[in-house]
Amino acid sequence: MPAAATPRFSVIIPVYGVEGYIRECLESVTSQSWPDFEIVVVDDCSLDGSGAIVDEFAARDPRVRAVHRAENGGIGAARNTGIEHARGDYLLFLDGDDSIRPGSLEAMAKRLDAAGDPEILLFDHVRTHVDGSVEASKTGPYLAGIRDRVVDPVDELELLRIFAVVWNRLYRRDFFTAGGFDGKGFSFTDGLYEDALVVYTTMAAAERVAGLEHVVVEYRQRRQGSSMRSSSPRKHFVIFDQYQRVFDYLDGRPGLDAYRALVFERMVSHFLYTFARGFRIPRSHRRAYLKRAGQVYRRNEPAGFTPPPGMVGLKFKVVRTGSYTAFEALKAANGTRENAFRALGRTKRWGGRRTLRAYYAVQRRLPVDENLAVYSAYWGRTPGCNPLAVHEAARKLAPGVRGVWVVNQEYAGTVQPGLERIAPATFGYWKALARAKYLVNNVNFPDSVVKRPGQVHLQTHHGTPLKRMGLDQQKYPAVARSMDFGKLLERVDRWDYSVSSNQHSTEHWERVYPAAFRTLDAGYPRNDVYYRATAADVRRVREELGIERGRKAILYAPTVRDHQKDAFVARLDLARFARELGPDFVLLVRAHYFYGGDPELSALAERGALVDVSRHPSVEDLCLAADALVTDYSSIMFDYANLDRPIVTYADDWEMYRTCRGVTFDLLSGEPGDTPGVIATTEDQLIEAFRGGAWEGERAAVLRRAFRERFCSWDDGSAAERVVRRVFLGEEPPRPPVVPLAERTPAPTPASAEAQGLLRAPRTDQDGPAPVPSDR
Repeated sequence: MPAAATPRFSVIIPVYGVEGYIRECLESVTSQSWPDFEIVVVDDCSLDGSGAIVDEFAARDPRVRAVHRAENGGIGAARNTGIEHARGDYLLFLDGDDSIRPGSLEAMAKRLDAAGDPEILLFDHVRTHVDGSVEASKTGPYLAGIRDRVVDPVDELELLRIFAVVWNRLYRRDFFTAGGFDGKGFSFTDGLYEDALVVYTTMAAAERVAGLEHVVVEYRQRRQGSSMRSSSPRKHFVIFDQYQRVFDYLDGRPGLDAYRALVFERMVSHFLYTFARGFRIPRSHRRAYLKRAGQVYRRNEPAGFTPPPGMVGLKFKVVRTGSYTAFEALKAANGTRENAFRALGRTKRWGGRRTLRAYYAVQRRLPVDENLAVYSAYWGRTPGCNPLAVHEAARKLAPGVRGVWVVNQEYAGTVQPGLERIAPATFGYWKALARAKYLVNNVNFPDSVVKRPGQVHLQTHHGTPLKRMGLDQQKYPAVARSMDFGKLLERVDRWDYSVSSNQHSTEHWERVYPAAFRTLDAGYPRNDVYYRATAADVRRVREELGIERGRKAILYAPTVRDHQKDAFVARLDLARFARELGPDFVLLVRAHYFYGGDPELSALAERGALVDVSRHPSVEDLCLAADALVTDYSSIMFDYANLDRPIVTYADDWEMYRTCRGVTFDLLSGEPGDTPGVIATTEDQLIEAFRGGAWEGERAAVLRRAFRERFCSWDDGSAAERVVRRVFLGEEPPRPPVVPLAERTPAPTPASAEAQGLLRAPRTDQDGPAPVPSDR
């Protein structure tokens, strides 16, 4: 069914700072079964990638129209802009971090037809929380009360008790654009609490309102980022202006005495609700807030108004006085008090641990060392990954900052020369964590680490998320049963910066780790080596691994299975695979670092059937050495794609994996951007991919290019420098040139070059910087 010239619905979505949510929001609308709609998405000068995501949807779906405002004006101005561009019969306002449930537009269309196109259609919603729980609203009984009827709100005042927001109702566009104070249409004002003004004025103006007992909106309860959690208390004082506008409107309309009285009650209740939220109105602003509340109360109090009974009524009376002293006296009389500080932790009986904790507490009282950085990777394993790349860049760009590494005793012998090690659970360890200005990790520091003022926590992560991460894991019992998500969020709250490797990662980190950190869209520092290494570097690594010149090295690097963490279990016959590859190949096998040594793998390596590189300290060096990568769902594929070398996906348990762990996209779809190359789901298919040459064929190259464009677009050899300049130096980082392609390409003989496919056309500027090819 093609969309009509005038669509039934105009879905207006204001967008600002919702990079982690807007994709889900738009998909919830574009996937609706009812096709007759348009989406007007208004980008209010977002500083993140929200606008680009909106443009992406608009480019592929004609029902999506992207409108970019010239300057930021707030949610009200963005909604007004959306109204100006809307063409539909009805307006549906949807926030960019919320979504609508399947079948919602169809259910609304049917109800509108049955009700004869009322001016307003009310519907239900639910609240979704970060812990995965879903909370029903209190709207249901009110909708049931007008079931199958079309009513005048003046005759159904209980409808005013429905949550006063514009996104739980539809507005007929001709009604909305012809009403208002001066007949020029209703509109949104600047500042917070703009919904209350529109809701109470439109309900007063409407004569035909219907209800739909259907949950339409999933209202996301965000931990961070909501405008209601504004750090500026004075912004919340606009609530008084918004409600004054409501009463100015009602004062000009006769016959609304009962309506006015109930709105007044709702207003004072709203004042009290806001006052009780310390993150909105802190103690230093409460006296001024109550004074203003009292003024608005007395100015608009209906004749003969009677406050509600009980304690609520007493609070109404205190608000009327505008006296903070009276409010404090009421609290004392009621036996209430402010919340006490939470206990920092349970008392420990073990003297050594108690002594260390006391020492740590003392150290936190001493000044922060502006020139100290603590680094850690993979829970105290060998220095590596993004933190090591950041450290190396910091040594050059910020040489005055001393870096120390947290490394467990079992890995002490692997610490590179020139790196300073501190051991966990020692006095030096706790002193460093208490005093260091910078704390850099690709996982997290222990829960007992306290984020003190002046410290900067840099979370670098260690992979692009194919598998579900963070709060998304709550839906997967194999992972969720071993995680404390409350503690997870406490750790995330310590982050100041989160490094992202690509747009896909940024959207997911913003959503599954909801906190106030700043995202650094820098690319991955650990991938810089793929743009900086020379042919000599590649030769050195291959020689160290014993890879003979002329042989092709295949790196097999599978990921861990959450349901199988005790020991490494090869998902293919490694001896057979190595044998079938033939003498021109050498198989490198790297088991996931969660696993200990594997006897069978060691035995195969001793027989010379393969090379066990599970304990090699640098996965980046292994990638440089390998002519191709075979993996399943490991994030190594995203990093290896920078090298523009073949990637073969061996996924014999895809359905099991995505059911148990969950995935963020369909790796096996075969679509450009999703799949990095040849797919094999059986051992025979994997062997045939190499025997038949498909592993390095033209189709594989096409898929690899699209995959690289999607996931490696920010990597260019300067990611670590960008991170250091922003975090350590407070600069906006430049992009220095990478090593020219000619300087990184070995000079094989023409015959061998032709045989190995090394003579290829140079890349264009559109291709981006060229990664180093292997020296084969």
